[in-house]
Amino acid sequence: MTDFDVVVIGAGLAGLTTARTLRDAGLSVTVLEARDRVAGRTLGHLLSDGTPVELGGQWIGRTQTEVLKLVGELGLETFPTYDDGAAVTLYQGRLTKYADETFGLSTEGAVAVGQLQQELEGLADTVSLSSPWTSPAAAELDRQSVGEWLRSRTDDTEALAFWGAIIPALFSAEPAELSLLHFLFYIKSGGMIDNLVATTGGAQELRVVGGPHQISERLAEQLDDAVRLNTPVRGISQDGDGVRVDFDGGQVTARRVVVAIPPTLAGRLVYRPALPASRDGLTQQMPMGSVIKVQVAYPTPFWRRAGLSGFGFSLDEGLSVTMDNSPPDGSRGVVVGFFEGAHARTAALMSPEERRASAVATLVRMFGPEAESPVEYAEQNWMEEEYTRGCYGGRLGAGVWTQHGAALAEPIGRIHWAGAETADVWNGYMDGAIRSGHRAAAEVLGCQEA
Repeated sequence: MTDFDVVVIGAGLAGLTTARTLRDAGLSVTVLEARDRVAGRTLGHLLSDGTPVELGGQWIGRTQTEVLKLVGELGLETFPTYDDGAAVTLYQGRLTKYADETFGLSTEGAVAVGQLQQELEGLADTVSLSSPWTSPAAAELDRQSVGEWLRSRTDDTEALAFWGAIIPALFSAEPAELSLLHFLFYIKSGGMIDNLVATTGGAQELRVVGGPHQISERLAEQLDDAVRLNTPVRGISQDGDGVRVDFDGGQVTARRVVVAIPPTLAGRLVYRPALPASRDGLTQQMPMGSVIKVQVAYPTPFWRRAGLSGFGFSLDEGLSVTMDNSPPDGSRGVVVGFFEGAHARTAALMSPEERRASAVATLVRMFGPEAESPVEYAEQNWMEEEYTRGCYGGRLGAGVWTQHGAALAEPIGRIHWAGAETADVWNGYMDGAIRSGHRAAAEVLGCQEA
């Protein structure tokens, strides 16, 4: 006799979606969450005047249908990310303002970037979303890093600098740290590069009023006492009758378990019997990205008066990407910015005061002297989050997809896997996390019927 039909580990979007779907199908479920809160990689924060800002994942694109459906169902609202006016790019100490799709690059640099993008997307078209390791030329694509591929295709320094900044903006990792196959899978999963990097018409188009962490909070409210916080899971045992999940202070039994935490964290649990080598090899080689997210507040969104959108892109600075993150009524000016990849690892060695000074200095270069005097600064170093260990998601280096990728979402006995990293569509995003929860729930229900 078991305590529950299913134990779900992790109360982020993937785990909560899984749990609600299973409960609605009539199964008994409990959700074990290590943190003292739900919502995983989404995290809300209030500035001193009550303005809500997002310290974790925040944007939604219009093709992210699963998260939009859930937002509407839960009674939340969205509003458009501010995107009026010119953007700015810093490169080799020069500031360029632009209102087209060139990212402020020179004609030669823009042409080189465009050629590389066209070639990358042509290769991405050949990649299978359901099983990337079976794609034509998968071994060849997987044996090289994105950085190696780029250097083999161009010696244009501006184009290489562009990709050297845009790739960390997407992955919080450097081009040398990503398999080319993983990059191609990821961009296809999200509708290709323009869709991933664009604001209006792209993945950054919408924000949730009050923050998307509320999605998880409202799902958890529906699940009520099925969600247990402050319950770090340490191990999973399984046999022919069911599973036992051990956590700090106790244990629970069930017929099945869904592990909905990042693969690198899932690999740190103790399994009895031990997991197959293919799965263990995967989790050893799927680190999280490196990112520190900052919110810098001003009395007003002053950059708008200068005809600027707040989007800044630096090929030089540690704070590489900025956007207008002000509230819908513009009552407070807020710029959101990111230290990503190698820049994040460098910034992590600084004190909070030094990071603030570095961020503000970049904003002054981008938006002028008014940026020098923010009224508030908030940051979130996701690398130091014990139960995340980085964002935006796990990445696969050269060779990992073809050697271990089949183990990413494949159930092992009574253990099932969910999480944004396991999604075929919108991999790594909130929408992908929700999709993975539906998939994992369907797997479990299929086993119930068998």
